[in-house]
Formats: sequence, C-alpha cells, structure tokens
Amino acid sequence: MGIEDIDLEHGAYLVRLARRAIETYLLEGSKVKVEPPYEILKLNFGVFVTLNTYPEGELRGCIGYPEPILPLYRATVEAAIAAAVEDPRFPPLRVGELGSITVEVSVLSPPEKIVVESREKLPEEVVVGKHGLMVRSGWLGGLLLPQVAVEYGWNSRQFLDQTCVKAGMSPGCWLREDVDVYRFCARIFKEESPAGEVTEEIIWS
Repeated sequence: MGIEDIDLEHGAYLVRLARRAIETYLLEGSKVKVEPPYEILKLNFGVFVTLNTYPEGELRGCIGYPEPILPLYRATVEAAIAAAVEDPRFPPLRVGELGSITVEVSVLSPPEKIVVESREKLPEEVVVGKHGLMVRSGWLGGLLLPQVAVEYGWNSRQFLDQTCVKAGMSPGCWLREDVDVYRFCARIFKEESPAGEVTEEIIWS
C-alpha cells in the first residue's frame, strides 16, 4: 500500500490525532496512546505535521519524518508534539494557542533519488506542486514539502535552490556531484479552522 491508498477518512483521523497528541502533551505532559481503527495507519510512512496560525496562516511549527521508519499513527503523534514544542524556529506552543492554530498532516511517499546524466537537467525532473524535495550532503540535509513551492510561486530551479538553503548550503548546491537530491509526493490533510472540518489539499493533478 502507498500514499494513493490514504483517503480523506484516514487523513481526517490523522489530523485529529495530531491535535489530540498536542493537547494531551501540553495539558498532561504525556503522549497519547491509541489503537488506530484503520490497518493502513499501522504501516510505516513518512509524515510531517505543520501548525499554522489562524486566520493569518503563518507558520507556527513543522517537523516530521522524511523516511518511513515508524507506523504512520505513531509517527504522526511524535511529529505533532515535536512541531508544537521542538521546532527551533519558534517558542514552544502554549495551551492558550490551541484555539488559534490549525493542524496539517502531510503523508509522504518514500524519497526517490533523482538520477540524471547532467546536473543541469535536475529541474526538468521536478514538478512544482507534485514533488517535495530533499537534499543531502554529508551531515547536512534539508527538506521542503510540495505545498511550499506553490505557496511561494517558485519554479523548479528556485525550489531546488531554496531546498539547498533549508539544508544550510548555498543556492545552486544541487549542481554539485556530492549533493544527493530526492523527490517525493504527499497527501496533505488540514483543518479549515481550529479543530474544524478536515479537507484534503489538492495542489497538483
């Protein structure tokens, strides 16, 4: 099974689980324990949880697992808590903010290394809105989700450059042979308002 088998019902469960995980951790200092009602959520998938302010839509936290190393429901709980209290770009989320953030869950396909004859051809292998990107070189690495390029209106070359920047490297690092570039796809589910209806964000088809 792959991300094509994750539907809106599964996604809504994951988004609500992510919010519950954050609430439980902030209020009780413990990690929520659940047994998901869907078998697919027990399979290993990469996942990212994104928190945005409401209604402004400003980023408030985003952390996840690029690789499918944990059952999806467990990875979602861990990523949700980390996005709330461990993202170094932001102060830890406070209980009082729970009513003014929305939760977004992106379920990822396994990263696929892009292999090209010439590094200059890398942008041709990246479809903005369909692909997310990850770059790695030694101990440096960075990832940007598919929706980020759409939000900022980047083309594929700019998307590659910004993924390099996210990894702490210079724009254009993707042209270097010692930098590995990976692409992946995502199913994106998000609250329309805090604790509100969950919808799937279709950014490319």
